[in-house]
Amino acid sequence: READLRGANLSGADLREADLRGANLSGADLREANLREANLRWAVLREADLRGANLSGANLREADLREADLREANLREANLRWAVLREAYRSIDDAEIPGWAVADGRLERA
Repeated sequence: READLRGANLSGADLREADLRGANLSGADLREANLREANLRWAVLREADLRGANLSGANLREADLREADLREANLREANLRWAVLREAYRSIDDAEIPGWAVADGRLERA
């Protein structure tokens, strides 16, 4: 069963390599959280605050990132294939993610 962590305060949490597949993290505070190599496939991160979070090597495949704040998040080597971004952000458009492009509201390898 997927974890329901809607609105949770996880700011600064060490969630390195955590299995959060399908977790509902809508509106969660994940500022400065360490999510390095975490499995967030199918996770719902709508309106989550991920400012400054370390998502390097994280699996965000098919994650819902609509309206998530990713300013200053480390997305190096993150798997963002088919992540949903439409309505998402102000930050994805501003952030340059090497090797990735937004197409039809989803991230795809450039």
